[in-house]
Amino acid sequence: LMKTAELDPRQNYLVGFHPHGVLAAGAFLNFCTEASGFSTLFPGITPHLMMLSLWFRIPFFRDYVMSGGLIASDKESASYVLQKPEGGNLLAIIVGGAQEALNARPGSFTLLLKNRKGFVRLAIQHGTPLVPAFSFGENDLFDQVKNPKGSWLRRIQHWLQQIMGISLPLFHARGIFQYSFGLMPYRRPICTVVGKPIPVQKKHRPSEEEVDQVHQKYLNELSKLFEKHKAKYNVPEDSHLEFI
Repeated sequence: LMKTAELDPRQNYLVGFHPHGVLAAGAFLNFCTEASGFSTLFPGITPHLMMLSLWFRIPFFRDYVMSGGLIASDKESASYVLQKPEGGNLLAIIVGGAQEALNARPGSFTLLLKNRKGFVRLAIQHGTPLVPAFSFGENDLFDQVKNPKGSWLRRIQHWLQQIMGISLPLFHARGIFQYSFGLMPYRRPICTVVGKPIPVQKKHRPSEEEVDQVHQKYLNELSKLFEKHKAKYNVPEDSHLEFI
């Protein structure tokens, strides 16, 4: 985990996390555990990561994920965190969601973000600064069976995602005692770079134009963050973020 700016513990923040990857490992490790020393990097800030509401219906597993600061991905839960007047809360949203996981493979920088604006509207309604975060190495942990758009596999995966809310990428990597095939992730580093907060003017009912304006600013800041740090993480010079 790497920070590029200080976060004021008297303020709440909304972090957009990219990319989802196959299992969102970077988001979980950085925001739900102390594996990367979150509390040392951001003193006074309590992180909360949004997760599909489906998982909160499973007994015992629900209590386990809540103990790590995970909350259900609905507007009520998000608002509860962001409207706390004392501040010190960080809400992380994996904007691309389950659908983006179907594009997760080594060397891919495709983000499902062009028409995802709900998180921007939420930030404006609460006057919460938006913080872009990019997780380098997130897509390098697993290979995925080819599923180009229009293929029978992609259609089935999309259909299942529409029904269940979760996507089912057919991923593989290494085994425990061999490196040819298995479901264990490759031994690749993940570094999540947290960008600078983008100030947001509070407005209870923002217009479409106002949401679009802040959304475009967010895309620009996320692209700048990626371009500035990609060389450190062995991303080729000619690789750029693609928003779909």
